Amino acid sequence: MTDISASDGTLMARALQLATKGEFTAYPNPMVGCVVAKDDEVVGEGWHHRAGEAHAEINALQAAGAAANGAVAYVTLEPCAHHGKTPPCVDALIDAGVARVVVAMQDPFPAVAGRGIEKLRQAGIHVSVGLMQAEAEALNRGFVSRVTRQRPFVQLKIAASVDGAIAMRSGESQWITGPEARADVQLLRARAGAIMTGIGTALADDPSLTVRAGAIDIGDRQPLRVVLDTDLRMPASARMLTLPGDTLICCTGRHNTAALEAAGAEVRSYADAGGMVDVAAVLADLAGREINNVLVEAGPRVAGYLLEKDLVNELVIYQAPHIMGSQTIGMFETPGWTRLADRRQLDITDVRRIGQDTRIIARIAAHAGH
Repeated sequence: MTDISASDGTLMARALQLATKGEFTAYPNPMVGCVVAKDDEVVGEGWHHRAGEAHAEINALQAAGAAANGAVAYVTLEPCAHHGKTPPCVDALIDAGVARVVVAMQDPFPAVAGRGIEKLRQAGIHVSVGLMQAEAEALNRGFVSRVTRQRPFVQLKIAASVDGAIAMRSGESQWITGPEARADVQLLRARAGAIMTGIGTALADDPSLTVRAGAIDIGDRQPLRVVLDTDLRMPASARMLTLPGDTLICCTGRHNTAALEAAGAEVRSYADAGGMVDVAAVLADLAGREINNVLVEAGPRVAGYLLEKDLVNELVIYQAPHIMGSQTIGMFETPGWTRLADRRQLDITDVRRIGQDTRIIARIAAHAGH
């Protein structure tokens, strides 16, 4: 990109910053920011607030007004060229008379996928593509995963002691981490389109799996609650079935679902060859429902299964500064791992204090046996 200047980088960084303002509200659409500048001076800014409302480019152009004529538009995602819930953004950019458009990343969505860039060029507008592309892709990693892999980005959250325990052997686990860490989990939930757990956790803890009221403003949206329940043991009296939002219960085979459905749950069968819930099929179904990000809050059996099947993209481990001893339950149940080659390599991307606890974020790398 020989046509990129230092000021282009500064203005695109601002557009990326604006995009994050839609972090909890744009879902399931990607987060997008736009800056309109003339002679390197910002004349308009905008971001995509929520699905169904104006896109970032439209908001920025409206803020710029007549000053958009002859200006440069910096946008974090390729402007759309199709009619969805709103008109195409490329038409608005062309009509506003912008002289140049700088795009961080091409939109992987098939209805766009280069068409917006091509239409701008056909209109005589100079287009530069790829400035801060990695940052733009990271911002919408769930959207990119859903569109390109037909699978949401899967984040596995675990709260554990320094010696790796998530509960006493009796099942006692509240609370291992402090209030600051638990508040941070609310942010993880707010970013997710779905929260997944196993039936063991559902029966033992009767969790809500919701974003706590007042924790963060996500409008009237609640993440879809997903329960992996092979033999359909979920009680119709479960607390999550009484709360706002939808619940999907994933089982195998034929069961009497009447009571759960009467309580408001959706029940579907996803059986794999081993008679267990096929979680890969569940994730594919969630992608079809426009779920970009899945947060898993489950016990060691589900956590171990997901790791073994290479279905986890990222781990978020809240490590509390205490030792729970030997009469405990560990983070992962992986009976099939018997060799050192079975281990999973982690790429730790962030470590920081959250109250008295330590939060470790790590991506899952290829394991030694591959």
